[in-house]
Amino acid sequence: MTVSIFDLFSIGIGPSSSHTVGPMRAARTFVEKLEKQFGLAKIQGLQITLYGSLSLTGKGHGTDKALVLGLLGVKPEEAEPDTVPALMQQIHTTQTLALFKQHTLPFSLDKDILYNDHETLPHHVNGMLFRAYDSSASCIAENIFYSIGGGFIVDNEQLQHKRPLTVTKKVPYPYETAKQLMDFCNADNKKISEIVNANELIWRDQGEIDSKILKIWKTMAQSIEKGCSTKGILPGGLEVRRRAPVLYEKLTEQDKTGNQDNTMGWLNCFAMAVNEENAAGGKVVTAPTNGASGIIPAVLYYHLTTIPKSEHEAHICQFLLTAAGIGVLYKKRASISGAEVGCQGEVGVACSMASGALAEVLGGNVYQVENAAEIGMEHHLGLTCDPINGLVQIPCIERNGMAAVRAVNAARLALMEDGQHIVSLDKVIKTMMKTGEDMLSIYKETSQGGLAVNHPEC
Repeated sequence: MTVSIFDLFSIGIGPSSSHTVGPMRAARTFVEKLEKQFGLAKIQGLQITLYGSLSLTGKGHGTDKALVLGLLGVKPEEAEPDTVPALMQQIHTTQTLALFKQHTLPFSLDKDILYNDHETLPHHVNGMLFRAYDSSASCIAENIFYSIGGGFIVDNEQLQHKRPLTVTKKVPYPYETAKQLMDFCNADNKKISEIVNANELIWRDQGEIDSKILKIWKTMAQSIEKGCSTKGILPGGLEVRRRAPVLYEKLTEQDKTGNQDNTMGWLNCFAMAVNEENAAGGKVVTAPTNGASGIIPAVLYYHLTTIPKSEHEAHICQFLLTAAGIGVLYKKRASISGAEVGCQGEVGVACSMASGALAEVLGGNVYQVENAAEIGMEHHLGLTCDPINGLVQIPCIERNGMAAVRAVNAARLALMEDGQHIVSLDKVIKTMMKTGEDMLSIYKETSQGGLAVNHPEC
């Protein structure tokens, strides 16, 4: 399986890649298959049943909205958050939905999106059963999809035939482990970013690679800037106040005096700005998930403030290519799904990616980069995913700020050493997966344990 940088970094809407981006893609894919097999006119009814974490936290995570967008034919990168409330209200009022905006059929948000809190489908905790009906109310098609983290989906057909999640192509550097990646770097005297870029060239030319990376970065930067300027209360009922704009104003004033180092403050501000946008259902980039989407942008945004503007594009591409090279290891060897391994698989992985990427753009050798990535994950091992009320707000937003600070610390620590260390990145990835397997399900994005059930009543 060859995973592209643009599989890991994809544009979508919040608040959760596994609960919004994945279901949106699944719904759209299901309708595409119906159109090819029957034609849309034959479809007179649809029903979607959510299982496991999707059922338990789907309402708080906006899964119903994502499914509707997918049925309408909207791709995650094309979704416009500001249009969603009106769309949902229209469907609620008319009790109809137009598949791919072409074929209208009866559809009830209350009756045709079902939440099965008592069952989990066999292959993953984020399961969805789609059924289509004809005019006689007979089920003519059904399929099960799983949202496996970071917006990636897989269906029963792929599982039964063991088909890869992404296109398999022969690449010049086919690595599965960090050791293999480092061996390629040493053999050809290349950096991790150069290895990843060389593999990416099997899909597109250099100009397109650079252009797409810069587009990804533009979306990341816009989510920071919008989050830093948008005040108010986040939706969902917890009455969580947006804190990034206040932090931004205070830090800006403090910087005018020049009397203190505000690195930690700015990292917190940038990361929280992204995740407040995500929590509001805004446009963000999976990095590698929506729940952890603030960490990589925050670290890179801050880094760019420390170098000449003429070097920005080169550093952006190098940073995100390196981060992707590290993220691929977690995607292939473990998991980036909070519902599968807890938040160590989201915030922990994002911290690891950002740590290694920062170490490389600051001039670290491959051993120092690997060490930074290992440090970034090692101190997130066992991190639970326990969102209050099933909302990607508490502790998620603040947690991104903490991890952004930790990523910079990990990179700086690794760069002060020679890269030699006891625990390898491969070992920590294996440990993270085993820890996730051992973690009780109540701590894995179900809102049944941890902070989700032990917060003060107001």
